[in-house]
Formats: sequence, structure tokens, C-alpha cells
Amino acid sequence: MLNAIHHVALICTDYDRSRRFYVELLGLDLIREVYREERQSWKADLRIGSVQLELFSFPAPAMRPSHPEATGLRHLAFAVVSLDPVIARLEAADVAVEPIRIDPYTDQRFTFFRDPDGLPLELYEVPQGTVLPLSRGV
Repeated sequence: MLNAIHHVALICTDYDRSRRFYVELLGLDLIREVYREERQSWKADLRIGSVQLELFSFPAPAMRPSHPEATGLRHLAFAVVSLDPVIARLEAADVAVEPIRIDPYTDQRFTFFRDPDGLPLELYEVPQGTVLPLSRGV
């Protein structure tokens, strides 16, 4: 019935800051970017692998709880071949990164950081040639 995740949509408070964060710092590809005058809203379609991330801006969006145990999206996880160079790049840009942890079910390394609006993001290490685990209990 369902084939894949097509996209994940995020609403940011500062479009330019978030666009730079996801495109320039994290390296997502910009597919298209449009300004929707009737909504006073920017929308960027970004690509990471085979999934699309939609980045929206709206005038004065309401804030949602973002701590990991809040109802709704817990976090967004990105697969990386090696944590260390990605962490170094984030820290060089003054992005706080939590200590590396080990997934007790897969023995893979992972860590968390936050986007400019405080959305929890995860880096999950999947070395070259490793099959992605289907689920984790973390």
C-alpha cells in the first residue's frame, strides 16, 4: 500500500537562517524555492537521498514543544557514513552536539543536535556497505 516516505515538512521561524542551516551546513540539495505572496511564505524543497524535506516559513508561526518526549514528531534522523567529520563541521559552526551514544540494539553510534528552531535532529552512523537497521528502541 505505502511505498516510501516522499517528504517531511518543517516550519521555521527564520527562513533565511534555516535555509542556510539545511543547505549550506548540512548539505541538502535545493530542488526549488518559491515565495507564495498570498501566504507571505517561502517554501524550499530540499533533497536528501531519495527523500524530500520541505522547509516552510509563515508569519508568526506557533511554537510546538520540541523536547524528544513531546507528542508528535520525536526527531528527524539522518544517516551518515561517519559521525566524526559531521560533528566537527557542526561544532565549527557553533552547533551544540550531544555526546555520542551507542544504540544497544544495533551497536551503531548516534548523537543528537538541534536545528535553529530547536527541532531535535539525530545523526545515525551507518558505515559504508552496512544495511540500515529497520527499527531501534532508543
